[in-house]
Formats: sequence, structure tokens, C-alpha cells
Amino acid sequence: MAMLAIVWQLVATTLLANLHVLPGPVELVQGLWKDRAFYPPNIAATASVALKGYVAGNGFAIALALICILLPRLAAPIMRIALVAYAVPLLAVAPILVVVCHGDTARVILAALAVFFTTLVNTHSSLRHADETMLHVVRVAGGGRAAQLFKVRLWESLPTLFGALKVAAPAALLGAIIAEFLGADRGLGTALVVAQQNLDAVRTFGIATVAAAMAGVSYALIGAAGRWATPWLRDTSSRS
Repeated sequence: MAMLAIVWQLVATTLLANLHVLPGPVELVQGLWKDRAFYPPNIAATASVALKGYVAGNGFAIALALICILLPRLAAPIMRIALVAYAVPLLAVAPILVVVCHGDTARVILAALAVFFTTLVNTHSSLRHADETMLHVVRVAGGGRAAQLFKVRLWESLPTLFGALKVAAPAALLGAIIAEFLGADRGLGTALVVAQQNLDAVRTFGIATVAAAMAGVSYALIGAAGRWATPWLRDTSSRS
């Protein structure tokens, strides 16, 4: 890592010095410190939209996955509609949402769309492929689809579900930033557009660094929550 930073600094200060397109690590750190008052309000604005979209998108996806298990006849149409929603690029939907919705609603919807399909597919797949022996035990005991869902399927799906939620965390952040490209009072996406228009390479890379750090932290936090929620996996790995 240290060697990479040294090479990066040398390239930035020699080969690309006259182009002013790649700040070195030293300039990047100096820029982050200089802009230390600039980042908190923009981080808060983007994080707020990303969090709302994350909760809404994942909550809706999990609810639909549960419905697909309880009402199997609805599974095919739900998955088709979800696939269509996933296939439409966010940048194609964004202008329509900005015109129709007010405030942060459009940006929240875009952040939710960024996480919805991945969570839906993974949750539905993991719920479907539960252990048949355990499902048979519930059936023998007189339990129906709901009992199988809440006593077997949900518990067995937790590792896959948290895996999807981990991937969804950076995706929600990316969706929020993309939504800000089309207009927002503040946020990392808005700040990034302004920095690029001003040809401010240091601030552009600084914003990218902050966004990457936020994505990494959110991914790690969801991963830690997943390990806490599935202690039996920790016990299995420790015995092996």
C-alpha cells in the first residue's frame, strides 16, 4: 500500500504534473483537511437520502419476497415487474421522478431502486431453497406455509439476506449520489458536479475518496450486523 502511494505521488508530480488531472496523495490529504468544514453537511445530506432509500428499497424487496413464498402464484408476475424495474437505467427514470416528486422524494426513490432488485432476488431464492427435511417436520406438525416461512425459511435465509444487504449499502449510496447529479441543494453528488465544472481535481478526488470511505464503512457495518445476527455460523466456522 505504501509503495502504491509512493508511485502515485511520483506519477502525479512528474508525468502528469502539467495536466493537473491527478493530485498526489499528499495534495489529496491537504485538500481533505482544507475542506474539513465543507464535507460534513454534504455527507449528511447524501447519507440521509441513501439511508432512507436503503430502508425503503430493502423493506419493500423483503416484503415482496415473503409474499412470493406465501402466495406462490404471485411470484412470477412480481419477479417480471421487478426485472423490468431493474432493466430501466436510473438516469432514464431520474428526470421523470424529479419533475413528479418534491423535495428528497425523487432521490430516495432512486436510492431505493438501486438496492431493490438485488435484495429481492437473493431473499426470494434463499427462502425457496430451505432445508426440505425441516420443512417436512413443520408440515407433519400441522404447520402451513406461514409456519414454514417463519420457523424455517426466514432463519435459513439470514446469511444470504445479510449478504444482499451488504451489497445494497454501497448501492444505495451510489443511487443517492447519481440522483444528486440532476439537482440538489447539497450533497456529495452536487459537490462533485460543481468540482468537475470548476476543474478542481483535488476536490473531485477528495469527494470520491469520501464516498468510497462511506461505502466501505456501510458495507463493514452491515457485515458486522450479519455476523451478530447469525451466531451459529460463527460457531460452525470456529469448530472447523
